Amino acid sequence: MRGLRGVLRVQQIRELSLFVILIMVLLLFGSQIENYFTPRTFDRIATTVAIITIVAVGQTMVVLTRNIDLSVGSIVGFTAFLIGRQFAEFRDLDPMVAVGLAMGVGALMGILNGLLVAYGRVPAVVVTLGTLAIYRGALVEYSGSQSIATRQLPDWLKELPQQTVFNLGEVEFGALPVIAIIAVILFQVILTYTRFGRRLYAVGSSPEAAEVAGIPSRRLIFTAFVISGALAGLGGFVYLARIGTITSEAARGLELQVVAAVVVGGVNTFGGSGTVIGTLLGALLVGTIEQSLIRMRINEFWKDALLGIFILIAVTSDSVIMSRLRTWWAERAQKARRSQLPASSSAGKVKA
Repeated sequence: MRGLRGVLRVQQIRELSLFVILIMVLLLFGSQIENYFTPRTFDRIATTVAIITIVAVGQTMVVLTRNIDLSVGSIVGFTAFLIGRQFAEFRDLDPMVAVGLAMGVGALMGILNGLLVAYGRVPAVVVTLGTLAIYRGALVEYSGSQSIATRQLPDWLKELPQQTVFNLGEVEFGALPVIAIIAVILFQVILTYTRFGRRLYAVGSSPEAAEVAGIPSRRLIFTAFVISGALAGLGGFVYLARIGTITSEAARGLELQVVAAVVVGGVNTFGGSGTVIGTLLGALLVGTIEQSLIRMRINEFWKDALLGIFILIAVTSDSVIMSRLRTWWAERAQKARRSQLPASSSAGKVKA
């Protein structure tokens, strides 16, 4: 591997290309939208990206195991309405209790998904399509065709999106983006430096080999779905703070944005590769495009269509371009090892 020092990893190349594309997208919209580069624009993008990122981090855990969770939008909507109703009834509800309740309810919903997928051996797309409808139906029944109005929420929650945690030059980082950043850092560290993270990659790379190696694949897949549900519950709390008015339609379609962020961010849909940093970049790209198209007053249909196109491009590029790049890298590594063999053997003869 010495011959490969200084060469970027495949994932780093993808993340670098995503960063370049993000800059190009910002410049493109900046040239088309008047007064685009203002603090207000970036505040809107940051708060939107915060919701997508938090839920997408959990989705990343699931996709790394060769699965997918399509129920996250319904989980976000249900927990947002649930916490909103608790605040409406108990105005002095402790913030940490509210966050814990949201994540706990989300985790319970994730447990159902995990049990059916990991232990019931039902395909994840079938299970989560079903629970997407079930959880949305539960929200409709629970809401009783009513809504949570912003005036019913405590003042501190309504002011949370405008709270500045710290400044970086002239850029202000609000409370909601900081929550997302903490989630990204935490799970990037978990994936990179813990045994759980390494095993998650192993399960996604080859479930059969992981089983032979004694890795508890089912338990890891189950845990990934629980984490996805819990983070979707946290996303519900952030969604409540960001939107304020919650109806039974809350977060409908969010799963498309989340899947787009994960796939565009370079997490392989066949499992085993990807990073949370890449997911963050994907979420930034998706959130930037969404908010910019809203500023341009583009039809909702075209926004969804564009996200679909991004997913197709990302999957295709990963299957074709990145697979060829991995093959080239493997061949180069093999040549590097071969080139070292004669050198080491001749050095041994001289020493003798």
